[in-house]
Parts: sequence; structure tokens; C-alpha cells
Amino acid sequence: MIRKTETEKYDFVVVGGGMSGICAALSAARNGAKTALVHNRSVLGGNASGEVRIHISGASDSQKKPELEESGILYELMLDNKAVNDWFSYPLWEAVLFNKVRFQQNLDLYLNTVMYDADCENGIVTRVRCFQETTEKHIVLKAPLFADCTGNGTLGYFAGAEFMTGSESRADFGEPHAPDEPNNYRMGNTILFRAVNRGEPVKFTPPPFAKKLTEEDLRLRVHSSKLPDYSQAEDPEEYRRVSSVSSAGIEYGYWWLELTGDSEDIIDDYEDIRDELYAYFYGVWDHIKNGGDHGAQNYDLEWVGALPGMRESRRLKGDYILNERDVLEHRMFEDGVAYGGWGVDLHAPHGLKDRDLLPSRVWTFDGTYTVPYRCYYSKNIKNLFMAGRNISASKLGMASTRVIGTCAVGGQAVGSAAALCVKKGILPRELCGSVFELQQLILKDDGFIPGVKNEDECDLARSAKFTASSHIGGFLPQCVVSGVAREYGDGIHSWRCKMTSDGAWIRACLASPAELSQINVTFDSNFNYSVRITMSPARQKQQRRGVPLELVRDFDIVLFKDNRQVRIVRVRDNHLRFCPCRFEKTPCDSFEIRIRATNGADTVCIFEIRAY
Repeated sequence: MIRKTETEKYDFVVVGGGMSGICAALSAARNGAKTALVHNRSVLGGNASGEVRIHISGASDSQKKPELEESGILYELMLDNKAVNDWFSYPLWEAVLFNKVRFQQNLDLYLNTVMYDADCENGIVTRVRCFQETTEKHIVLKAPLFADCTGNGTLGYFAGAEFMTGSESRADFGEPHAPDEPNNYRMGNTILFRAVNRGEPVKFTPPPFAKKLTEEDLRLRVHSSKLPDYSQAEDPEEYRRVSSVSSAGIEYGYWWLELTGDSEDIIDDYEDIRDELYAYFYGVWDHIKNGGDHGAQNYDLEWVGALPGMRESRRLKGDYILNERDVLEHRMFEDGVAYGGWGVDLHAPHGLKDRDLLPSRVWTFDGTYTVPYRCYYSKNIKNLFMAGRNISASKLGMASTRVIGTCAVGGQAVGSAAALCVKKGILPRELCGSVFELQQLILKDDGFIPGVKNEDECDLARSAKFTASSHIGGFLPQCVVSGVAREYGDGIHSWRCKMTSDGAWIRACLASPAELSQINVTFDSNFNYSVRITMSPARQKQQRRGVPLELVRDFDIVLFKDNRQVRIVRVRDNHLRFCPCRFEKTPCDSFEIRIRATNGADTVCIFEIRAY
């Protein structure tokens, strides 16, 4: 029988449409690389999609360190969602992701498309072979550069990339919480659920395959609307801490509903784990509903995940392996291109079956660390990037970097790196000599790298003199070119003023006349409030309805030459923090940003202005 086969050529092929793959593909396409994104599901988002519904955690550690909130493409997507999705609807979130990816110039999206093989010659991936189930097409994608954003490191595995699994020994990296001997323990897979209060008693009859569980089986796992008794725990303070990050109610959860399988390969065991998780989940729910008073009489199941979210499998080796010491000692790498702040979060090696162990141990820390560029490309496959939980890290390093927010900013860094490699005609390792250029590109696109400032020589705003209608305290107009686009570390990095009935304005006088075609403005969105999609009532309470009040809604950019207005760009109904405004090349010697309205705040804040 003749099979339908299509062959396409790209500059960059990204396999895996989770948040790291989305950010990698968007970043590369926006920076000029003809890009393909291949995803094996019908919806984008991976673990953050409506199929799994893990909310996006990151360096801010659930708002304990709000100054470390991820910006860039990830934050753009979450603000897009806040503008249309007041009630945390996952179908609407998935529509936001689809709209952003499907209609991005320079980017082709292949949904329902499984990559089943890859060809590799002399350490170079030449093509990936895919099958799109909905159209029955065989699709061959060729490119000089690829990115493995599959989570499992599947593309790297098919190509013969070196990888790691399980836990390294303490002797390998000197990690304080590593075991004396290496092992193959893995953090497990989880299915989540959503329950609703119907306002009247709801009966639950478990399916025949549900496991019978007792209070003793679940004694170290919070599963009630009532707070547990910590006094009998072996380590009461640690139990209290772990319980505090569990859902205190029963509407959402549970992250501890986790299994790792019985074989040496958690990927081989995926389907068996899923089936067993179903049995355990319905056993847990049966126990909550019918096994004593858990405050669940009126609760009814609204949704149960059928696709377990994975935490750990393969990690592809790069030129550097990030480890726990790097994380806990807040190491700032010279080639840092992403960052993290989540604790070293290590789960029980057998999940629910380790009933006498806490479901996780977390070693938290103040501050942040950076992830070096060398962790984002393969050690032995010359044209392979990776982003997500499969980057080059030890198990304990990955225990911090695996959260979705950290994965996503790494994805944006990889997409930016790929675009530069395409432009220069080089391979990922060869870009190590141009990491400064990569860092500057990430910052230009609203990324954040602790310790790295805007030093873009093409940014004409850096040498401009700024004046404004007024300012508050030390938040002077010149602060918009401090080089840092958020309040972080020493110094003040924003201009602020009170809104009046006439609005407010800030003006830049260029060092010399120039032709401008783009002005980037970065507003305040107040990182103290989360904007992520989540099913957790506790995390939903951290948020406000709609887009952040502090964001500027309406503004004009006016260009002048010899005090004569030569162009005006009007922006209305803005809901984004980062606004790159593009227009036809215009000779000018100054420009003014006139603020017409915010989204509700009575002050205006601008962190950064750039001009190109």
C-alpha cells in the first residue's frame, strides 16, 4: 500500500509542545528562524495543558520570591490568558496557546504528530520521522538544528545522545543530599483531579478496580478538609511544611498521588503506571468519601486526569551538568541564560507505596541561581538542543529545574540560541563564544537573567536623556535605562509618577538623530500577584480578577524631528507587560510616550524603554 509521505525543510525543528517547546519555537521564529513545532497531542501545553493541569511553578516559589517571577514569552502567554479567562478555564488557556503558536509567522505547527524515529550521521541529526495520526501522513522533517523538548529526552535517545537516569552518588558531585551509592530511583507520575461542592450530599460508588486504602495508608498525606494532627509524626515540623503545600481542602489534587512503576525504566512502565494510578486514585477518593469523616459529604468529582504528568526520566548530558551545589550555593555562571529559584524538591522514590515516608523532602533557599548555556545542548550530538526537565543536570539539580516556569525560560533561551546559530551558520557548541550576544537577545525579548544587564549597543535609548511630566521619589525618568527591567537587587530600575486627568508622559532625547523602527516599552504588572492558570483554590486566591491594574492600557508613542511631530503610534487595550512597538523607519531626534490610561491603578510605572 502506498503511504502518504511529506518532506519539509526548516531551519529549526522543535519536538515537544509543552511550555518549554512552545517558548523555544516562538523565540526562534520571532528571531528569524523558519521553525517547526511537533507535538504528539491534540492540545499544546504538556503538563500545563488541560489534559494534565499542573500549574506553572517557577523561581518565585509560589510567590515567596515574587521578584523572581519569570517574564518573557511565558509571562506573555499567562497575561494573554488573564485578559480572556477570569475563571481559570483550561479550554480557554489551550485556545490562548493555540492562537499564539498556530498564527505565529515563521512557525509551522504539527499537532497529533508522533516522532517515531530520528536519523543521525556522524553525530548530526539529519531528519526526524513522524506520523500524524489524524491524517495518516508520514512526515519527514529536515533541519540543521533540532531541539528535544519531549521531557523524556526521546529525540536525544533516538539519536544516540548520552543521557543519565536515577540518582548520582555523593562522590560524583559532592551533593549534600545525594545517596552514598548511585541508584535508579525516580520521582513518579501523577494524575490530578478536580472536585466540586454540590451543596448537598453526593454518593460515590467506586469502580471495581479501585484499591482499598485505609487511614494508616494515607497518614502522611493530607487528604481531608480538616487539618491533620502533626504531633505524632516522626518529624512534626517537616510534616507541617510538606502539608502546607498540599491542598488543605479536597477540591484539587493531589500531587502526592504518585507512582514510579516496578521496572528499571519508568518510560516502559508508563501505561502500567497510569492504570495503577487510576486504581489508587479511585481508592483514595473512595476512602475520602466513604472511609470516615473527611468533610467530603457534599463533594463530587468534576474531572479526573487520564494522562499522568511525568516528573523524571532521562536527562541528556551537555557540556556541563548542573548539580545541587550549584543550586543551593546560588551559583551565577558566566554563561547563564536562564535561572531558577524552586527548592531542591525530591519525592519519595516509590510514591504512594512509600507509605511511611513523607511524599517529598524540599531543601529551600533564599535567592536564585543561573543555568549555564552548556546545559542546553547535547555533549555528543552536535546539532541538538534540549529544554525542559531533560536538560543536563544531576537528579538533585533537576529536582529544582524541573518545574514548568524554569523549563519555559530555558526553552526561550534555546529558541534564541537556535536563531543566532542559524544567522551565523554554526552549531550550538560554537555559540559558546557568543554567549554575551545570546544573553542580550534574551533580555531584549523580556527575558531575565540575574546579574546580566542590558548592554545592547544597538539600543539608542541607552544614551538618551529622559525627562517626564513628574516622578515619585527616587523613581526618576532616567531609571528606565538602568539595564534591569524589574525591581531586583540594588538600585531603582523604574520611572513612576501619579496619573492625572491629563495623563502622564516621558520623553527621550536621542544623543544624535537616527532612524527608528522599533520602540520597546516594559510596564509594571506587579509580580506580587500570580497570573498563572491553576485549579488550586489556594493558588487562585493569590490572584486578582482580570489583567493587572498596574499595566498601562492606552498609550501613544510620538516621534519628533526638530520639535516637529513626524510619527504617532497608538496602542489601546494593552494587557501585556512587554510591548515591542514596530513601525516604518522614521528619522527623528526624540520621542515621547504619552500615557492615556492604566488598567485601574492611579500610578504609572515603566521599567524599561528601548529604541532601535
